[in-house]
Amino acid sequence: MEALGGYPVKSSAPKVKRLTVLLSMTVGVGCLFLLQTQLLKPQKPVDFYSFEVKDAKGKTVSLEKYRGKASLVVNVASHSEQTEAAYGSLQELHRELGTSHFNVLAFPCGQFGDTEPGTSSYIEAFAKSTYGVTFPFFGKIRIMGSETEPAFKFLTDSVQKIPKWNFWKFLVNPEGKVVRFWRADEPMESVRQEVAALVREIIVKKRAEL
Repeated sequence: MEALGGYPVKSSAPKVKRLTVLLSMTVGVGCLFLLQTQLLKPQKPVDFYSFEVKDAKGKTVSLEKYRGKASLVVNVASHSEQTEAAYGSLQELHRELGTSHFNVLAFPCGQFGDTEPGTSSYIEAFAKSTYGVTFPFFGKIRIMGSETEPAFKFLTDSVQKIPKWNFWKFLVNPEGKVVRFWRADEPMESVRQEVAALVREIIVKKRAEL
């Protein structure tokens, strides 16, 4: 290639090509570094207590406060045929075993007919005023479909079962893992025995650590 006057002009194409290759290599190395960093970064273990949920007033709360205790997580409803008996037995268990090592955690769900039509705050107030319950209530959730509450999905994924009705019960150990579940029609005495045994384990372990 010649410029005006007959002097040759050196082509810039090889230089541009080298710069392009160098830039591609730099980007590639950067991507590999980021990928390696993510792979080597410690991943926070996922368990029930690692989730955040809404309480009955709509405030975001962490379930981390229940770590180290046994939790009986229940999908509750205000107007089910089982409501009165279920709330009575759950409150008795909550009171009997105390909150130092155990809690019933109630998650209202309105996906089973018209058994839970109210708002979260109404549901909590109704349960406390009508049945005298003192265990924690959380915001109304969905436990089926694409909008399933992540914390509850962890429970159902753990046991590979999705509740077919109200008052299914999931027993979560102090480390946040599901160790047992019960359908609504299973006897409460079985639940009480399993929960009490887990609470005894927690107490013995804590005493041994003193």
